Amino acid sequence: MTLLRKHWFDLGGLLALVAAVYLVTRFNTMTTQQKILWLSLISLFIHQLEEYRYPGYFPGMVNAAVYGSNQPDRYPLNTQTSLIVNVVMGWAAYLLAALFGDQFKWLGIGTVLISLGNFFAHTLFFNIKGKTFYNPGILTGIVLFLPVAIWYYSTLIADPATRLSDWLIGIPLGVVLNYLGIVKLIDWMADRNTTYVFENRQLRPVDRLAERRSG
Repeated sequence: MTLLRKHWFDLGGLLALVAAVYLVTRFNTMTTQQKILWLSLISLFIHQLEEYRYPGYFPGMVNAAVYGSNQPDRYPLNTQTSLIVNVVMGWAAYLLAALFGDQFKWLGIGTVLISLGNFFAHTLFFNIKGKTFYNPGILTGIVLFLPVAIWYYSTLIADPATRLSDWLIGIPLGVVLNYLGIVKLIDWMADRNTTYVFENRQLRPVDRLAERRSG
C-alpha cells in the first residue's frame, strides 16, 4: 500500500495510455458520448499527474493555502486520503461513466460535473486563496476539463434520448461527489499525527525552502 500511496498517479499515467489505445481502437464503434466519457477518464489521469507528479505540489498548496496548515506535508490532506479520493472514488466513478454513461446518462452528467467543479476550483478558488496565477491542475482544467464538459453537455442537450430525470439525478450526484467525496472526506480523515506524509517535492516551493532553512 505504501508504494501505491506514493505512485498511484504514475500508475494513472500508464492507464491514460491504455485508455487512449482502447479509445483509438474502438473509436468507430463508439457513440459520440462514449468517446467523450473515455476522454473524460483520460483527462482525469492527466490532471492528476499535473497535480501530484509535475509540477506536483498540489497537496502542499491545498494544505497551506486553502487550509492554512502549519503541517502542509500531512494535514488535513494526507497520502491516504489522497489515494481514496482520487483512486477509490475518482477512478471508479469516471470508469463507470465511460463504460455505462451512454446508457445511464445521469452517471456521465455527475462525473463531468466533478471535472467542471475542478475547473472552477483551480482557476478561481485556489488562485484566490493562494494569491497565485498558477496552481498544479489549472492547466489541465482549462485545456481538458472545460472543453470536455462543454462538448459533453452540448451533445446531451441536442440528444432527444436525454431525459429530464437524467439531469435531476446527475446534477445532485455531481454535487454530492464533489462535496462528500472530496471536501468532507479530507475533513473526516484529517489527522495531525498521521504517518501518511507527502514528499517534500509535493509541497509548495516556498514551504520546501522553509523546511531546508529550519533543518
